[in-house]
Amino acid sequence: MNFLRRSLVCLSLTITALICSHNAAAQRPGEPNNQLLEAVPVKVEIYPTNADANQEIQEALKRAAAEKKRVLLVFGANWCYDCHVLDRALQEGAAGKLVNESFLLVHVDIGEGEKNPEIVKTYRIPLNRGVPAVAVLSGDGKLLFSSGDGEFESARTMLKRDLVTFLNRWKSAER
Repeated sequence: MNFLRRSLVCLSLTITALICSHNAAAQRPGEPNNQLLEAVPVKVEIYPTNADANQEIQEALKRAAAEKKRVLLVFGANWCYDCHVLDRALQEGAAGKLVNESFLLVHVDIGEGEKNPEIVKTYRIPLNRGVPAVAVLSGDGKLLFSSGDGEFESARTMLKRDLVTFLNRWKSAER
């Protein structure tokens, strides 16, 4: 009986060790993976209600030119859960590192769809596709990418590796 019990314990430990080592080998630290962006508790204000988005964009463009970075505009609102999920993902892990190194992040509040309509139009953001939506600008203000197809609208279903791939595609080649 003791032999059978010890054998089962050893077998269980071996299987557990194999599973853990496989998972560790499959996901190296700092590399994007097949995990979904992480769920978050909703923050109160990632889009401050009194912010001047035009001014923030102009300041970011000046800094971006000097620092050889791109500007990442994230259109959304405080009521938008997916906006909070994307915001967290842009600040943590491999995506957060890329944003910190290669982009200046500016949140553009759309309120209930009525705020900042001129910025929404300028950067070709179709609000009917949902938020969050993003635009990537060069340091000189040229629009390089606009998420016109609602690519970020369901951030909670995005894979971390896909976000990292997107950021790598649009980071400045000058850095």
